[in-house]
Amino acid sequence: MALDDQDIRRLGRCVELARAAVAAGDEPFGSLLVDADGRILFEDHNHVAGGDATAHPELAIAQWAAAHLSPDQRARATVYTSGEHCPMCSAAHAWVGLGRIVFAVASAQLSRWLADWRAPLPPVATLPISAIAPQLTVDGPAAQYRDEVMALYAAKFRP
Repeated sequence: MALDDQDIRRLGRCVELARAAVAAGDEPFGSLLVDADGRILFEDHNHVAGGDATAHPELAIAQWAAAHLSPDQRARATVYTSGEHCPMCSAAHAWVGLGRIVFAVASAQLSRWLADWRAPLPPVATLPISAIAPQLTVDGPAAQYRDEVMALYAAKFRP
């Protein structure tokens, strides 16, 4: 499915959340959970700076959805995120039965930037969501956010 104007606006909110994460001294990832009627149910950004490397917003969304939504509501929901899910978050998304994922920047792009900057790579493989959960509907990246997200990553990860 191609990204529409509403998808682009929601990704813009994810980038705002990623910017807030960097301002708070954290890593630049932000995400939203949107129900089938277009209402934002949950939003968050990374909280890994506190020492819990699993404190990703996509994992928080999966946990919140499992606790608060029926299986049907989860299946009809969409997760928007500034960066493509890591393997942990991809698996959580699939295990709780969330619907579509829309991301601004692919994990392969982040990996290339980190390598170009000679920055430390993540401790897990940066696999595409489809390699972890091939049945999920995934859309992205959104080229219009590439430079903005790259600047946020550079602010946090570039030595």
